[in-house]
Amino acid sequence: MFFYTARPGARRYRPVVGRLAVPGSGAFAFLGSAGLVLGLAGVGELRAGWVALGAFAVLGALLGRRSRPAAAPLIGVVEWLFYNGYVVHRYAVLGWAGGAEVGRAGLLTAAALLAACSATWPRRRIRAERWVLHGLPSGERR
Repeated sequence: MFFYTARPGARRYRPVVGRLAVPGSGAFAFLGSAGLVLGLAGVGELRAGWVALGAFAVLGALLGRRSRPAAAPLIGVVEWLFYNGYVVHRYAVLGWAGGAEVGRAGLLTAAALLAACSATWPRRRIRAERWVLHGLPSGERR
């Protein structure tokens, strides 16, 4: 069963899309991060910098847009593991640099959380109107 929605003033109706569950979001984050690492390696940007971190943040926002807000920490951690293991320290070796790693993981989690929360906020108020039917006898009026 599909529910349909329209923006105020729009004439087109779109089906309401359900959100991904937390395990599904984690799986898509894993596959998306692996693909992004391969893409960054192909372009030559497989080094710790703003381009790679920004690409991971955009990926987290895209995944967060289709996920539930509870999946944002999982998306952030999976992306941080790929970013730290393949971009910062190469050859799948994880390292810890203290505050810098907390900031990177926080940025990736915040990108996914902001996108997930903004997708779940209501876009307009729902108004209920009560209509009175005038053509019915008084006993059948509701």
